[in-house]
Amino acid sequence: MYTASSSVSPRPPRTLPPAAVPYPDPARAGRMARRPGGPVFAQPLSGRIDLSGHQGARLRKAIASVQRICPEFNAVQVLRRSGRSVLLVGSTGRATAVAKCLLDHSPGWAERFRHEIATYRAFVRHRPPVRAPRLIAADPDSCALVIERMPGRPAGLSRHPAEALPRADVRAALGAVVRLNSWRPPAGTFAAPLDYGARIARYHELGLLTDRDQDDLQKLLHGLAQEAGRQSMGQFCHGDALLSNVLLSPAGPVLVDWEHAGWYLPGYDLATLWSVLGAAPDARQWIGRLAQAAGPAARDAFLVNLMLVLTREIRTYETAVQRTMRETVSAGCLPGRPGAMVTGEEHRLLLRRLHDDCALARRAVRAAVGTR
Repeated sequence: MYTASSSVSPRPPRTLPPAAVPYPDPARAGRMARRPGGPVFAQPLSGRIDLSGHQGARLRKAIASVQRICPEFNAVQVLRRSGRSVLLVGSTGRATAVAKCLLDHSPGWAERFRHEIATYRAFVRHRPPVRAPRLIAADPDSCALVIERMPGRPAGLSRHPAEALPRADVRAALGAVVRLNSWRPPAGTFAAPLDYGARIARYHELGLLTDRDQDDLQKLLHGLAQEAGRQSMGQFCHGDALLSNVLLSPAGPVLVDWEHAGWYLPGYDLATLWSVLGAAPDARQWIGRLAQAAGPAARDAFLVNLMLVLTREIRTYETAVQRTMRETVSAGCLPGRPGAMVTGEEHRLLLRRLHDDCALARRAVRAAVGTR
């Protein structure tokens, strides 16, 4: 959700060749292409907030919503702003805090925001086995949230790093996720954010899954449902276990951005990490061993999760490529001109890798169905 200030000794910057530039997040594709200084979360705090114009009016409204639930919050800088939400960093007395305010109050986004608030509130009474930001104030009605700003540096700056990250960083992030997945909070404390049957049907209707894909995944789900009658198959997951949502600090890893947290089939977080670690085959092998360690049922659950996660990533990046192409055409850029379509080309390279990964997962799913 945000990148916290760092108390860790900074690493010297590495100069990457053009082909190794990290893949940008699809939601930031257009903005990153227009900002030569890099993504907004990498900028230092300036203590200035531009409240002029139409965007300034929306920002003033967001700050007012935050200050209604936390009057002592003093906004310092906009950490991130999109059409859906704004993220502010500021102070509450002597402490540094992060405020998140929803701008798009459509039912789907509002429900997701309230789910995040409910998760932070549940953490007040039931602390997870990993470090998470402390809740300061929240209002589900106005969709405003204030949490402490945690120290540390992100384990990864991009959603899909194009080069291998330090092994120690990957192992620390994966270790934190595994500890979280072993947690058994009280029943009824958290919801199940993902309806597997509905998600499979939706992707099939969109043409992202073939008839055989749908049939194979439903067979695995049926087998897992029978297994659940004999033992508990649910697992508490972060739900968005990206490396950018893991902050590495001297006191240990910190997980942020809990808007998708809840009960899933086992291995959802592992599937998310596997999908973004295409440049780290050793880490993928480790994840594969972890996913199969608990037996065939856990393996099948991991494969169902992996197919859905990879399909979601393909859909997200295909949409981003189309959006980038429209923006490039509307700006009058031609593919042959220097600097044109750079982000779109990076996305296409990533899409090729995601399709290869999905084909690999599809073969594994069919092999698992054949063993039943």
